Amino acid sequence: MNAVLVAVVSMLLLALTRVHVVIALFIGALVGGFTAGLGLDGTMLAFQDGLGAGAKIALSYGLLGAFAMAVSQSGLPSVLASWLISRTKSGQSETNTALVKYGLLGGIVLMAIFSQNLIPVHIAFIPILIPPLLPVFNRLNLDRRIVASILTFGLVTTYMFIPLGFGSVFLNDILLGNIEQAGLDVSGINVMHAMAIPAAGMFAGLIIAIGFTYRKPRTYAESTVVTQTPTATVSKKNAIVSVVAVLVTFGTQLVLNSLGYEADALLLGSLLGLSVFLVTGTLKLRQADDAFSDGMKMMAIIGFTMISAQGFASVMNATGHVESLVESASTMVDGNKALAAFAMLLVGLVVTLGIGSSFSTLPIISTIYVPLAISLGFSPLATVAIIGTAGALGDAGSPASDSTLGPTSGLNVDGQHDHIRDSVIPTFLHFNIPLLIAGWVAAMVL
Repeated sequence: MNAVLVAVVSMLLLALTRVHVVIALFIGALVGGFTAGLGLDGTMLAFQDGLGAGAKIALSYGLLGAFAMAVSQSGLPSVLASWLISRTKSGQSETNTALVKYGLLGGIVLMAIFSQNLIPVHIAFIPILIPPLLPVFNRLNLDRRIVASILTFGLVTTYMFIPLGFGSVFLNDILLGNIEQAGLDVSGINVMHAMAIPAAGMFAGLIIAIGFTYRKPRTYAESTVVTQTPTATVSKKNAIVSVVAVLVTFGTQLVLNSLGYEADALLLGSLLGLSVFLVTGTLKLRQADDAFSDGMKMMAIIGFTMISAQGFASVMNATGHVESLVESASTMVDGNKALAAFAMLLVGLVVTLGIGSSFSTLPIISTIYVPLAISLGFSPLATVAIIGTAGALGDAGSPASDSTLGPTSGLNVDGQHDHIRDSVIPTFLHFNIPLLIAGWVAAMVL
């Protein structure tokens, strides 16, 4: 029995039964290691070897949470929230309320898209932007699963289609780079052409989520967590300092990324942003401990989950069963191109659901998929579409992916947005299924 498949299924089943995702990842790794014959010692050593890779991410997100709390305490996000609330009060016309609602959703999706290229901060904007808007969502009776779907769409579709920022890393460096290393000439291939149909599948899933599945109003209880910042005024100094701190945080990441530094830009950017608040006195020293502690609590789930996910991925690599999973799938299709494309996409979905990162999946599957695709007669463009889609599949809908953890971190600050049922399951259903279908279509027609 394939250890990777058993481990991923075990982890997902545990998560769906409300076992905490960190525990589910750990138990899934143990099940996979034992199934592969690694034994307790071998499994634990592999898991521990992977933990170090997640520690840097955890610290970065912790500092980001502290920075988000500092911005929140400055009062600037409350001004935006208060203004939006005033636009949705009783007495306002339905047309005006609808304009606010869809304008708000449009702004969120644009921010999610820009977070991958124009201002490449990935999920860093979510804990700053989303929590102050929760009273607005409550006033609009907006189903937060729509917001989770919008955020995940912007985070995933952008990097898998637009070759700028993180998209350049995914499409040019990792996707085309690994395919070329595996022996396929990719010169002259338009990667946007290859990924256009899969991206259209993601867009179709978003339209279904907004227009059909979650269009009905959903009521949430008012909470002190989201109503404790109702003031609609903020001092000019605090406003200026907040804007400067945000620019410093995001600007640091832009500069370091553009210069090709391997250091964690999010870690340094968050630290410098916090320093702006402290140096200017906007955040008093006696308030800094509370802001840091509250921010760390807000982002702790992401940090520990990412650490555990790295351990899980390390065990999966140690089993050596990813290759055998692909080989088994290729044997079953027996030269049938349609079945082969579906099998390759399905294996990519399983691997990414477990690892939680499409960026980590591509190097694993590329060396196996390229010779398989060539032997089956797929064109170079179709091969790029298959491998790119197989890598992206599972990023949306994985309990361990920051594309679902990020939205949850912002939407669940008042405890009314369940990670599995309100982020993972909705994004899995609305994005992975259309993406799987669109990826298969791309393989057949390109």
